[in-house]
Amino acid sequence: MWPDRRLIDLFKTEFPIALAPMAGVMDAELVIAAAQGGALGSLPCAMLSAEKAREQVNIIRQRVKAPVNMNFFCHTPIDLTAEAEVRWKQRLAGYYREHGLDPAAPINAANRAPFDAAFCEVVEELKPEVVSFHFGLPEQALLKRVKAAGCLVISSATTVKEAVWLERHGADAVIAQGAEAGGHRGMFLTDKIAEQPGTFALVPQVADAVKVPVIAAGGIADGRGIAAAFALGASGVQIGSAYLRCPESKVSAAGRAVLAEGRDDSTVITNVMTGRPARGVQNRLMREAGPISPDAPPFPHAATALGPLKAAAEKQGRVDFTNLWAGQAIALGRELPAAELTRDLAKSALARMKALAG
Repeated sequence: MWPDRRLIDLFKTEFPIALAPMAGVMDAELVIAAAQGGALGSLPCAMLSAEKAREQVNIIRQRVKAPVNMNFFCHTPIDLTAEAEVRWKQRLAGYYREHGLDPAAPINAANRAPFDAAFCEVVEELKPEVVSFHFGLPEQALLKRVKAAGCLVISSATTVKEAVWLERHGADAVIAQGAEAGGHRGMFLTDKIAEQPGTFALVPQVADAVKVPVIAAGGIADGRGIAAAFALGASGVQIGSAYLRCPESKVSAAGRAVLAEGRDDSTVITNVMTGRPARGVQNRLMREAGPISPDAPPFPHAATALGPLKAAAEKQGRVDFTNLWAGQAIALGRELPAAELTRDLAKSALARMKALAG
C-alpha cells in the first residue's frame, strides 16, 4: 500500500518510519516501543560510553526482534581555548550568582564524543542492522569497517550538496533534514545557518539529486506530514518530536509541561546550548544570550558550563538552561505509548494517501 517500498525493503521494518535518535531524552525503552509499533528504532550513542551503548543494545535485542539503528556523531573535536572559556563564563556569571553557584568550581566536561575506533569495535561486535551518523560520515577506514560488519549506513543532509556527498561516500540512504527539524543541524559542508532550506523545499531536490532512498525529516508529526513527504519523493520519514511526550521517553515533568504548551513558533535554532546550531524550545538562556551568540564556545564545550545551571533550575521545576530539542511541529505531539503512536502514524498516513489518490 505504500507508494514507495524501498526503505521498508532496505530496513526490513513494517513501516517506512524511523524513530529519530534523541540524545539525552531517550534510551532503550523508547527504541523498543517504537520498534514494536513497526518503526526503525534508533539508539542515540553520542552521549554514551562504549560499555553503556553495548548494554542498551543488548536490552533491545532481548525485548524485540526488529532492526536496530545505532546513531553516532562524527564531528571533528575542537579544543576549548582559555580565552573562549573565560568569555563564556563571564557571560554566565550572573546566572551563577543568581543560583548561588561558584563559577570557579570544577565541572564535568560535556560528553559528546565522535565515532572512533572503540565505538567501531562495539558496532562490529553487535552488528546493528543500521548505523546512522550526524555531521557527515566518519573517516573512510572506520566507515569500511562498519560496512564490512554488514551494517547499512545513513546520515543527515541539510542541503542537496551534502546529500550528494553522502551518497558518493557510501551512504545507503540519506536523511533530508529540513530547517523545521528539532535537534542539532546535521550540516557539515556549510556553516551558514540562514541558508538552511525547509523540508518542503529540500526533499524533492534531494530526491532528484541522489539514487539512494531519501528519508524526510523536519516538521513531520502526523499522517498528513508523512503523506506529504511521499508526495515530495521521499521513501520514508524520520520522526522525533512527536515521540517526546510518549510515556517511554525520558523528558522531565517540567519539560513535558513545556512541550504540552508548544506552538508553531515555540522553537528557535540556537548555538548557546552546545556551541553548534540546534533547534529547541526557546528557554530563558536562548532569549537572553542568543539564540545565536558569538560568546558560545565551540561544540560541545558550551554545554559544560551550563551543567550546574541546568541542574539548579530543574530542581526548581524550570527549564531555563535545559536544551529541550524539538521541531516546529511539537504542537502535533500526543501523549500516547510509542508503539500505538507509530501504528497510528502509519494508519493515518495510508488513509490520507488513499484519499488523495481517490
